[in-house]
Amino acid sequence: MAISNFAPAISILAALFFAASTIASSDAPFIVAHKKASLTRLKSGSERVSVSIDIYNQGYATAYDVTLNDDSWSQDVFDIVSGNTSVSWERLDAGTVLSHSFELEAKTRTVFYGAPAVITFRVPTKAALQEAYSTPILPLDVLADRPPEKKFDWRLLAKYGSLVSVISIVVLFVYLVSTPSKSSASKASKKKR
Repeated sequence: MAISNFAPAISILAALFFAASTIASSDAPFIVAHKKASLTRLKSGSERVSVSIDIYNQGYATAYDVTLNDDSWSQDVFDIVSGNTSVSWERLDAGTVLSHSFELEAKTRTVFYGAPAVITFRVPTKAALQEAYSTPILPLDVLADRPPEKKFDWRLLAKYGSLVSVISIVVLFVYLVSTPSKSSASKASKKKR
């Protein structure tokens, strides 16, 4: 009796599993895009944003007429220094990667929340354009007051480097002289017999 109550649920789960596996193994492109942005402070006090977008085709078919559009960068806040925020490619084969990068310069101090980039592409079996979105970026604190980064001070290495190396050599020598070798320890144990 209890088995007959679970029969419809099991058959529905089996049908859903079959449908999901059929969709997953179909011959279609599957676009995954990763968007990265990094801030670089220049000596002049301005700040540049380097944006890089990688587009992966993880599917089993080629995507055609691939277009990347990243218009989330406000012209009130940023100037384009190099590259374009939109670009097109003829095709993206299965298992391949396309990369695009551009650089912006910040005009005003703000915390910027960027939207994902939009990727449109065409699949030969469908008439309508398909859309994919990149990963969003973390909020960028543009032109913020940051404490200076403490980098390795090469002057300390130049000043104390020779002293450290001499002391290291002396300590190593003392260690080697004071530690008995294994061969002399085995000879001493043989003499005791």
